[in-house]
Amino acid sequence: MDMANALVGRFLGAALAAALLLTLSGCRDDGGGADAAREGDAVVVAPGKPGEKSRTLSPEQAAKERPDDSPNAADRTYMRHMIEHHRQALTMSALAPERASAEPVKRLAERIATAQKPEIATMEKWLERHPAPTADASAHDHATMPGMATEAQLRELTDAKGADFDRLFLRLMTAHHEGALKMAGEVLAAGNNLAAEEMATELVATQSAEIHRMRAMG
Repeated sequence: MDMANALVGRFLGAALAAALLLTLSGCRDDGGGADAAREGDAVVVAPGKPGEKSRTLSPEQAAKERPDDSPNAADRTYMRHMIEHHRQALTMSALAPERASAEPVKRLAERIATAQKPEIATMEKWLERHPAPTADASAHDHATMPGMATEAQLRELTDAKGADFDRLFLRLMTAHHEGALKMAGEVLAAGNNLAAEEMATELVATQSAEIHRMRAMG
């Protein structure tokens, strides 16, 4: 499965980057090269390939070997689109306290809002730290994002109450989450920034579990 392969590959890449940046003081192993840090200096332990010893590097050497995770267009597109995607989920979830009849639906909507509000703030801060070049800031149509409810569907959800609201909310939110998984899979396959990949991986885990829960409730 493409998304699964992408997740595994990105996880291994993140693990390697984290290990490469593990800084120890005065620690060396038998595989240290002649140009490794002097005794007493800070060194970085870089794990070797399977069957190979780890290496000790100076901070300067480690900085050169650290994978470049500069954000690319796929990372920025994911962040911009997912902010709007989350905002629609918050709009839908805000209707549940007054219109839903089933307590599990109300609790689900509350969990979605509790999780996605801070995620929006995190993604907005990421975009502030990584402003897009002019050529990368192209316009995008939020309505074409996968899983987004149409204006007509939102009006229908707003007018619904009781069991009718519950059924429609679960149907629309399941499709909404499935769209988010598709977007996460795209950035995991084409993105380059570690923070973006971590956010997408967390989204896959959280929203996959919520999809299973909503299908069971429906």
